[in-house]
Amino acid sequence: LGFRAPPPMAPPVIPPFSGDPMSLIGYARVSTSDQDLALQLDALAAAGAGRVFEDHGVSGARADRPGLGEALAFLRDGDTLVVWKLDRLGRSMTHLLQVVADLERRGVGFRSLTESIDTTTPAGRLVFHVFSALGQFERDLIRERTQAGLAAAAARGRKGGRPLAATPDKVRRAQHLIAQGLNVREAAARVRVGKSALYAALKAESATDPADNHHTQNPAK
Repeated sequence: LGFRAPPPMAPPVIPPFSGDPMSLIGYARVSTSDQDLALQLDALAAAGAGRVFEDHGVSGARADRPGLGEALAFLRDGDTLVVWKLDRLGRSMTHLLQVVADLERRGVGFRSLTESIDTTTPAGRLVFHVFSALGQFERDLIRERTQAGLAAAAARGRKGGRPLAATPDKVRRAQHLIAQGLNVREAAARVRVGKSALYAALKAESATDPADNHHTQNPAK
């Protein structure tokens, strides 16, 4: 009997891509008008972002970023928000964690290309849970130190008296502490300004810059 070679195997059939190319939504931002978005846009396009929202000449410290607002409103369950780098999205670690947690509740994933973080994977979710725990730990430490300082001052009889003026530098420092999770009373004690003076300064600043309205919420806490 002669040897008969088996018939050649047919090539595997690869099904056509059936996913939605718009499920990857990009966000890019530069802080000044003379900076270029090209690097971020190229990276987002290479990652497969079907649509990219932009903020050009908008500081990351601002709360009212139109492009980011449009991106967050556009996202739907099953989408993934993609950024070139973590600092393109969050004003601070606290804000970044809040945004990602809100996306997770909506069923939206998050990817940062530079840091290789992808919350649609178990490893990516673990990284952000660690970030969240560290952020809460830092806020607890600041609050604990503030309360200890208040108690020590009271024990030394440092009560009452004319509160120190809320200088622009102290207001900026207080805003940073509030962004980290402290309330107005705790931030005022930390920068050594009266709570009423700090609240008045924050309110006056928010009247000229709507982006800072978030600092004056729940002042009595």
